[in-house]
Amino acid sequence: MSIRVYRNAAIRTGDSGNPLAQAMAVDGEVLLAVGGEAEVREAAGPGAELIDLEGAAVLPGLYDAHIHTAQYAQSLDAVDLRDVRSLDDALTMVAAHAARLRPGAWLFGGRWNSNTWDPPAQPDRYALDSICPELPVALPNVDGHTVWANSAALRLAGIDATTPDPVGGEIVRDASGEPTGILRESASYPLRNLMVSADLRDQLRAGQEELLALGLTSVHDIDGEDCRAAYLELREAGELKLRVHKAIPMIHLEAAIAEGRRTGQGDDWFRTGPVKIFSDGALGSHTCHMGESFAGEQGNVGIAVTPYEDLVRLFGRAAGAGIAVATHAIGDQANHLVIDAYEAIGRTAGLRHRIEHAQHLRIGDLTRMARLGIAASMQPVHCTSDIDLVDSLLAGHELASYAWRGMLNVGVALAFGSDAPVEHPNPFAALYAAVTRTRTDGTPAGGWQPEQRLSMGEALTAHTLGAAYAAGEEDRKGVLAPGKLADFIAVDTDPFVESPDAVLRTKVMTTVVGGEVRWQHS
Repeated sequence: MSIRVYRNAAIRTGDSGNPLAQAMAVDGEVLLAVGGEAEVREAAGPGAELIDLEGAAVLPGLYDAHIHTAQYAQSLDAVDLRDVRSLDDALTMVAAHAARLRPGAWLFGGRWNSNTWDPPAQPDRYALDSICPELPVALPNVDGHTVWANSAALRLAGIDATTPDPVGGEIVRDASGEPTGILRESASYPLRNLMVSADLRDQLRAGQEELLALGLTSVHDIDGEDCRAAYLELREAGELKLRVHKAIPMIHLEAAIAEGRRTGQGDDWFRTGPVKIFSDGALGSHTCHMGESFAGEQGNVGIAVTPYEDLVRLFGRAAGAGIAVATHAIGDQANHLVIDAYEAIGRTAGLRHRIEHAQHLRIGDLTRMARLGIAASMQPVHCTSDIDLVDSLLAGHELASYAWRGMLNVGVALAFGSDAPVEHPNPFAALYAAVTRTRTDGTPAGGWQPEQRLSMGEALTAHTLGAAYAAGEEDRKGVLAPGKLADFIAVDTDPFVESPDAVLRTKVMTTVVGGEVRWQHS
C-alpha cells in the first residue's frame, strides 16, 4: 500500500507538543508524520498519494467509552418510545409496531419514561395485553434498569406469583401478589436473556455505519457474549470497520477466566475489555443506591444490586486473573462502596479499574478515586437529561453530581461516552453538554451547576485520549502523532473556534480508521 498524505486541513491533533497541523502522512494503519504540509510530504516521499480534505477541521477519532452497540443496533428497527408523553400514546405506537411483526416474534424497543407522562400513569402488563395478547413484549425504560413486559413475555421467562424477588431486583406486584409486568434491576435478567437476536451480526454491521457517520472510530462495548461472538465473526470476515474494546458480563466472568481471557488481549481491531459489574440501579427508576432517602420517598434508598462482600470477592477474582473491573455506580452510597471495594483489593499492575457513570458522589470520594487511580467513565448527556430528576429526587442531598471539573481538578481520569441507546450516541451532543451543562435548547441559562463545566479541549480529550487511557490503549490512539493509529475524522465545524451551539450541529464529512476511509458524507 502506498503512503497517503491527507492535506489542506486544520488538524487538531490532541498532542500538546504539536496541537495544530496542516497535513498527515499515513503508512498502512499508522501515522508516519504530522505537521506542516511541506515537511509531511518530504517525510512521505515522492510517490505518496495526496488526499485533499478541502479545508476541513480534523480531530482524532472519537472514542465512546460506554456504549451498548448490540442494543443500539437492535434499536434502529425497534419501537422507540422516548418522545412519548402518555400511556395511551405509548400503546398506540406499540400496536402499530406489532402490526408489522411476524407471528411469534418478540417486540423489543422501549426507552419509555413514565416520569414525563401526562396524565401520570403506571404501565403494567394488562395495558400491553390489551394490544398484544399473543406476541411477547419486553420494553426497557429510558435508563434501561426497568423492563415493562406483557403476560406472554412473563410466561416465557417463567415469572409468576410464586417467583421470588432475586437478589438485587424486584418483581413489582399488585395487591393480590401477581406480577404487574414491571421488573426492576436483576428481576429483568431472565427476560433479557430471551431478548437475543439471531440477526445480530447483520444488525451490528449496519449499526457500525451509523456510528462511523457520527465520527466514532472506537467503542467500549458493554453488551453480552452474543455481541462478542458477532463482532468476532465480522472481524474474521473483514467487515469490522471500527475498533472494539469488549467488556465481559459479570455472569460470564468464570467462563472467561477459564478460557484464558485477559484485559487488553487481542489486536487493534478487537480487544478484551474489563468485566462489567452492577453495584446499583438508576436514578430514573428510583433504584440507584443512595446514602439518604429520595426526596418524598422516606425509606427508599434504592437497590444494592451487588452486595459489598460480593463486590470485593468479584473484584479480587477478576483482577487476580488479569481482568480489569468496570463497575456501574450511580448513587453516592454505591460509589462509596465501590471505591471501598477497589481500595480493599489494592491497585493491580497493568489494569485500569473504572466506575461507570459515577454520577453522584460524596465530595471526599473524588480524592479517593484519584488516589486509587480509578477512572471515571461518564456520559455528559446523562447530566443534561437528568436535571429535573436530580433537582426533585435528590433535593437536599449534599453531593458532587456529574462532577467533571471537580474530578479533573483532583486528578481523576475522565473517559466520555454515550450509554447508547439510553442516549443518542452523537458525541458532539456530549461535547456540548460537557462545556455548557445546558439542554440543547439552552436551558437552564448559564448551565446547571456551571462550576462543573469543562473547556472544549478538556471535553475532547475525555472523548478521545481519556477513553483510550481507561482501556489501557493510550499508546496506540487518542492523539494524532507519529506512531499512533491513523484514526481521525474531518468535520465541518472546528470545535476550538466555533460556539458550542455550532459544535452541537457538527456534520462529519469523512471518517478514517486505520488509514482507510470507512465512511464519507455523500
